[in-house]
Amino acid sequence: MVRPGSGADRWFELKSQVHAKLLGSLSQDQLKGLNKESIRGQIANVIERLVQNEGTPMTVTERDRVTEEILDEVFGLGPLEQLLKDPTVSDIMVNGFDNVYVEREGKLVETNIRFKDQAHLRMIIDRVVSNVGRRIDDSSPIVDARLADGSRVCAVIPPLSLIGPVVSIRRYGKKLLTTEDLIKNETLTAGMLDFLSGCVEARLNVVISGGSGSGKTTMLNTLSRFIPEEERIITIEDTAELQLQQGHVVRLETRPMNIEGAGAITQRDLLINTLRMRPDRIIVGESRGPEALDMLQAMNTGHDGSMTTVHANTARDAFSRLETMVMMASSHVPDRVIRQQLASAINIVLQCSRLSDGSRKVVGISEVQGVVNDQVEMRDIFEFDREGISPRGKVTGKFRATGERPLCLERMRGFGIHVPDSVFTGTHEVKA
Repeated sequence: MVRPGSGADRWFELKSQVHAKLLGSLSQDQLKGLNKESIRGQIANVIERLVQNEGTPMTVTERDRVTEEILDEVFGLGPLEQLLKDPTVSDIMVNGFDNVYVEREGKLVETNIRFKDQAHLRMIIDRVVSNVGRRIDDSSPIVDARLADGSRVCAVIPPLSLIGPVVSIRRYGKKLLTTEDLIKNETLTAGMLDFLSGCVEARLNVVISGGSGSGKTTMLNTLSRFIPEEERIITIEDTAELQLQQGHVVRLETRPMNIEGAGAITQRDLLINTLRMRPDRIIVGESRGPEALDMLQAMNTGHDGSMTTVHANTARDAFSRLETMVMMASSHVPDRVIRQQLASAINIVLQCSRLSDGSRKVVGISEVQGVVNDQVEMRDIFEFDREGISPRGKVTGKFRATGERPLCLERMRGFGIHVPDSVFTGTHEVKA
């Protein structure tokens, strides 16, 4: 990694010379047809000529380094490749060509990674979006895409961004978190997981609520593992992120409009079509618009066991957001009817939260009881009581069962699922 300054400028100039001479001997089409080892030899020859003919001083370490970075330029994402290879990095945030932050263990850290200029960064963005058949230009300056490893990329370019091209990459680890990992990380307790697994097996409709980066998708992936292998699952997402492990999974992804402003396929379009595809379970990656009405109708007409996520600060806020989304699709449905349908369709709401120490926890599990006095009635089954911060900066607290016995236990018994009463009475302290 290099810091801005004369040393960095010299390094970029060095790479530019090698890259330019490489392109002079091989066309872009030829580069695409070769593998890394073939290109490595070409780069070594170019560097050797630079050293001999032009007197460019380079140590052996510098030669190896410039070779690897040119390979990253040709085959990867340039300066970002070293961050993508780092398993401790969970998020990468590029704020213009010379300002890059990463998140490690829940904390934001500034790096000394930089691009040569805005054109260099823009070239990398174009490469990412073109690989998934999307585009970014003045008429469409925002794009969501994904990398080959499943990481989600959001890019914004001028004129919307005033500091040049901006990129955010949400990383997904090569190793999927298991239920044991979540318990070890104290994301939730074993008792809470037993209850949630029973909810999924008993085909209860579940909504996972939380803020950005709170672990909603991770929790959705975890709960999906309890869906029986023989069931047909259809997932609907704006940008494919879910990593379901079952064999019978159909993955659908929305499509933005083309350059003529036509051809867009929305989540609502996909959801309507999904109902004709004989799904046993429907999983919507995130409900954020009019598709909430169709999801609601599916849950109320035989497609039980469905799951989705929603951005909200509390479980009750999640209902308010879903109510607003349904009204976006049909303003003619009275509020009272919408609430009645929501309460009838949704059985369980999980609230996820990212705490100040970077840890992610299920801070609440609530059961929907129905509508009372035109308001959705909910009963908290589990809560996380935050108590303070330890000297090491870790959040301390307790997972607590409220003592309420869920009404859905009767339904679980009908599916042969028995959750011990002791699960709903204990507490579990979070270690500092």
